[in-house]
Amino acid sequence: MDQAQKQEWYGQVASLCQSKAEEFALLGYENVDAKDIWECVTNGYKEFPPMHRLVNDILSLKPNKYMNYLMIQMYKNS
Repeated sequence: MDQAQKQEWYGQVASLCQSKAEEFALLGYENVDAKDIWECVTNGYKEFPPMHRLVNDILSLKPNKYMNYLMIQMYKNS
């Protein structure tokens, strides 16, 4: 998965990621932004799935899964 393609796909779903970040802010997770949502959802992909699966993964992202992703990233970076 190359960066140019990843950036192009992000451009198509950026508003959706922003909407999910705002939803998380309403739930008390104020430091989440659209890029964080995007990185969390696309982290597990080896290659990009169909657009409908990507949109579904963004819309169905739960705070618990996001927090697990952050913990794993924290442990990887330490």
